[in-house]
Amino acid sequence: MILLDTARELHDLARTGSGDAPARRAVVMTMGALHEGHATLVRTARAQVGPAGQVVVTVFVNPLQFGANEDLDRYPRTLDADLLIAEEAGADAVFAPAADEVYPGGDPQVRITAGPMGGRLEGATRPGHFDGMLTVVAKLLHLTRPDLAFFGQKDAQQLALIRRMVTDLNFPVEVVGVPTVREGDGLALSSRNRYLSAKERGVALALSRALFAGRDRLAAQAALRARAEALAPPAGDERATGLARLGEIRASADAHAVAAAGAGLPEAVRAAARHVLEEAGRHDPPLVLDYLALVDPQDFTEAGHGFTGQAVLAVAAKVGATRLIDNIPLEFGAHA
Repeated sequence: MILLDTARELHDLARTGSGDAPARRAVVMTMGALHEGHATLVRTARAQVGPAGQVVVTVFVNPLQFGANEDLDRYPRTLDADLLIAEEAGADAVFAPAADEVYPGGDPQVRITAGPMGGRLEGATRPGHFDGMLTVVAKLLHLTRPDLAFFGQKDAQQLALIRRMVTDLNFPVEVVGVPTVREGDGLALSSRNRYLSAKERGVALALSRALFAGRDRLAAQAALRARAEALAPPAGDERATGLARLGEIRASADAHAVAAAGAGLPEAVRAAARHVLEEAGRHDPPLVLDYLALVDPQDFTEAGHGFTGQAVLAVAAKVGATRLIDNIPLEFGAHA
């Protein structure tokens, strides 16, 4: 594995391959402080491009995506350890430029604008964050010239915006989302986890527990709806008489009452997750909720009453001085 720190070195990086076909190149973009989640991205990239392909990891703490009161100065910088993790995971090269290499004229005057989606959830809490993120991603895509780019689903809104940018601006790259990697107790891996004290880490587990509670509520009500459909006799069916004799008509009616509330499933999912977060808000130290949202992954607008299809249940909160985010994908079936 080789370390590159200039755009010229990156431009000169040869693509190996077999015969006349150049190797496919994959990029994994990071801000350093690599952990098992990043290593999973690199391993996934290596598996996709194959042994003849090329995997480039970028390590750059992008100042454009940090706000005035955020942790740019204290963000962990662990390049030596990052290089070991990247190499063990299968990277061929690490591009770790200085800020003046990425922005040679200082802060760029022309930037990518994230649009309406960029002002929701994370964008509402961190104004300008997604503009800065998309600007550096666009620059790194131009510099690395990959065929595939791998990003973690833990940053679901970031992933959605990158996909939108690639589509809207015709970047010749395939964006691949990789599932969130969690520790054994459910906490999503993050470079910021190292800031948590033992007590704070225990409170932080409420984020994943809340998401799983929402997921379980959805599964439970979907099971009741399926039971209702199995028990319900067609109108005028003679089986209705048999059900009544067996005392099952009440069970069928109860299940149908749950099924009829299927259109309110988004509200039920939010309520189950919020209950866990509210309890964590009474701990010492308390969990301070930023947002809990159930959104359409296409544009990150709220999933309303009767929503069907794929959704993302997302949460952001602070524990002590550390702000954490997490999310899980959910699937809402069609309601009769």
